[in-house]
Amino acid sequence: MSEAAVISRRTPAEMQGSGAGVVLIIDDEESIRESLQTLLELEGYAVETAGSGEEGLQRLGQRPFDLVLLDLALPGRDGLEILKEIHGRDPQLSVVMITAYGTLENAVLAMQAGAVNFVQKPWDNDKLLADVRTAVARRRAEEENVQLKRALKQRYNFENIVGKSEPMLRIFDLVAQVAPSRSTVLLQGESGTGKELIAKAIHANSPRADRAFVPVNAGSMPSELLESTLFGHVKGAFTSAIASKKGLFEVADRGTLFLDEIGTMGLDTQSKILRVLQDRRFMHLGGVQEVQVDVRIIAATNVDLKQLVREGKFREDLFYRLNVITIDLPPLRRRREDIPLLIEFFLKKFAQENGQALRQVTPEVMAALVNYSWPGNVRELENVVERAVVLSSGATIGPELLPESMCGRGGPLNGLEHRADASLFDIVEDCERRIISDMLEKCNWNQTEAAEKFHVPLSTLNQKIKRLNIEIRKRGRE
Repeated sequence: MSEAAVISRRTPAEMQGSGAGVVLIIDDEESIRESLQTLLELEGYAVETAGSGEEGLQRLGQRPFDLVLLDLALPGRDGLEILKEIHGRDPQLSVVMITAYGTLENAVLAMQAGAVNFVQKPWDNDKLLADVRTAVARRRAEEENVQLKRALKQRYNFENIVGKSEPMLRIFDLVAQVAPSRSTVLLQGESGTGKELIAKAIHANSPRADRAFVPVNAGSMPSELLESTLFGHVKGAFTSAIASKKGLFEVADRGTLFLDEIGTMGLDTQSKILRVLQDRRFMHLGGVQEVQVDVRIIAATNVDLKQLVREGKFREDLFYRLNVITIDLPPLRRRREDIPLLIEFFLKKFAQENGQALRQVTPEVMAALVNYSWPGNVRELENVVERAVVLSSGATIGPELLPESMCGRGGPLNGLEHRADASLFDIVEDCERRIISDMLEKCNWNQTEAAEKFHVPLSTLNQKIKRLNIEIRKRGRE
């Protein structure tokens, strides 16, 4: 393979040392190249130029670039052909087409071939610089994500977990330490912080990785059904038990059982879970024979179990059995540097799922998303990006595709944050209260429907309603 057939990759150190960004201009007009070079260098970009497509491809093989400004009408091989070759080598490299022939047909062809934007000559300097900043930021986020995933894969199997912040790196190290053991792990964190993903990472990096990972949400079913689901039952144990059935403890034998929302379990169910943890034995509902299993339990909660113990709603002995190793997952507002990486990850995910070209967010949208309080954490961010991708009709996602609360248009950004005496926790709680109240009102105060729209169990929504003292109105009230 020739040198020109490879696009050079950058190391993390080179990424940090390349300033505002590195741009390659490919245009056959010298005056255009000089004008663009001067404009970009004044903004702090490192710039190289090429007078033909072939020369541009050679330069791409010599050093890494964040962005290519590519003329459509090139001598010999035209810009669309060069664009396809660039993206055949590096699909993530940002390319902005720039041409005097700004027809809709050319724009569509360029976007279909992988361009992130299409600019017509003569250009507006401010708009062009904004497009360059957005494209470079997208490339940087993608490269950071690739470097991070490559480093993590060398150490751990952390599928679909994105993060480079100190809190997340500490969690990655802790997961790597606890995964090889058989110790029980308690994951604590707000709803939407990724507790199940961390549980899967622990399982995937454990000696049990080739066995079943079995998740069960304790908050999504009544006690009787939960016990039957966990422990199984014999025929005739209750009215609808027309046949014997294995429970999830047996399904997870020699594997991992993930008990989510364990704080919602009734005391009777808790006592049976405690026995399994102590003796590795249990009995089917209605049965008389003991069943022995080898199951690692990972439990998760979004409430304070110590407080539940004090209130007599959670067994103290079970709490200490679960609390062998505790991992606290930070809310998204405490790891904001991960938000651009997560946005890039979800943009790619939902573009692929919906068969669309890869979208990018405007600088205004990126700032709004980074500065938002995210009471629903990563799950809420994922939903916001999915909605924006599905509703978008162009290559960029602007503020009009965000919920009003994200940009301060009459939403949570107009509340307590303007009061000098308001604490961060007061502001976050006020935002959460407003978001939940708005959703309940939209759902005509139907809590089940609101829980479905938030993608959380009804029990979780009920807990938040009580904690935030939200007054539930009667359905149908004017």
